[in-house]
Amino acid sequence: MKNKPVVGISGCLTGAAVRFDGGHKRMDFVTNSLAPWVTYKPICPEVAIGLPVPRPALRLIQTTCGDIRMRYSHAPHDDLTERMNAFTDRFLPTIGELAGFIVCAKSPSCGMERVRLYDEKGNRGRKAGTGLFTAAMMAAHPWLPIEEDGRLHDPVLRENFIARIFALHELNALRAQGLSRHSLLAFHSRYKLHLLAHHQAGYREIGPFVARLHEWDDLDAFFVRYREKLMAILRHPASRKNHTNVLMHIQGYFHRALNSRQRAELREVILGYRAGRLPILAPLTLLKHYLAEHPDDYLRTQNYFEPYPDTLGLRLAIT
Repeated sequence: MKNKPVVGISGCLTGAAVRFDGGHKRMDFVTNSLAPWVTYKPICPEVAIGLPVPRPALRLIQTTCGDIRMRYSHAPHDDLTERMNAFTDRFLPTIGELAGFIVCAKSPSCGMERVRLYDEKGNRGRKAGTGLFTAAMMAAHPWLPIEEDGRLHDPVLRENFIARIFALHELNALRAQGLSRHSLLAFHSRYKLHLLAHHQAGYREIGPFVARLHEWDDLDAFFVRYREKLMAILRHPASRKNHTNVLMHIQGYFHRALNSRQRAELREVILGYRAGRLPILAPLTLLKHYLAEHPDDYLRTQNYFEPYPDTLGLRLAIT
């Protein structure tokens, strides 16, 4: 695959022995299933700031004034926060090409959520923290798809994350080629059904925004706002209800082309999916078949049918 999405990743998830104990957290989906379709940019923030392998464990300390600090578990006064902050300040401006980032769960540097917090006396507190590196990345690039390894075992979250990666990759490529009103409108048109499946309110809000594109003299400024809105919509996993609405909308395009038996069969398959008796692939496969037999210029452009390479098989696991 040419021009693969570039995906940042915590180095330990690729099998690199960079964890505090000298081990790794190699993830099969990352190294086998996804690897042929993306280019990884691995980083271990703790090694990047000069810490050795192995090294004493780190933890997040919530001070009495509410600040979050990163310190050694065995030496709670040996503070590494400023070193990590200095690294992120240097590193984050270099990741504009990234289409996503996979981080290591529970890590005081990389964890995305529910990282254990401790008080200054070493008492265990709530699982309510975010690793310093990931927190800075989320603040600097709120539109960037970020997911952690543990959550990627969930089929719905995994499919959603990969769809976002490929969407942002395509959008980044649009910018790299040189923005035009035509290319931006064509991109949005391709993603209409995909957006509708993810968040109906967001879909209705972004439409009028795009319709006012002619009012923008600075296309890059429009791009930045559009990227923010697009990725916020796609952050919502597509629901069964929204998928059903999209499938029925697509069904309408074939009303005249199909005979009564075919229309009834298609409706039953869609309703079977809505009721949870059939996987999403059942109506999608039938609709693709009818689209091949009865081409429609609009539907043929829709990213909804293949938001990422089909060979990843992500929709196979979605019921």
